[in-house]
Amino acid sequence: MPSFPAPSVVVVAGPIRPADVPELCDRVRAARRGDGGDIVCDVSGVTATDLATVDALARMQLAARRAGGRIRLRDPSPRLALLLSLTGLGDALGIEPLGDPEEREPPLGEVQEAVETGDPTL
Repeated sequence: MPSFPAPSVVVVAGPIRPADVPELCDRVRAARRGDGGDIVCDVSGVTATDLATVDALARMQLAARRAGGRIRLRDPSPRLALLLSLTGLGDALGIEPLGDPEEREPPLGEVQEAVETGDPTL
């Protein structure tokens, strides 16, 4: 079984302001050069849900695509996920929610599905 490198992770926290965009895009480009795979942007620490945040995330995606990759957002707040969906960017930014610990769901990416021998093929 081939092994795939773990994706690079860029952590984004606090309120994001327009002046932060160049540095965030530089971090995305640097992460993209590192392993050549997709970049996971952990946005669990983002405290402001506004259009400046949406603009910054869209520009980070553009920087990643220009470098030949893409970003996926990890653990956005429900408000941020809703705002991205309303602006039409939810699918483009690849939201990667974490599992719900209250429901004992494992984090996304750790789910393993087994095929039962009696399952019919689809």
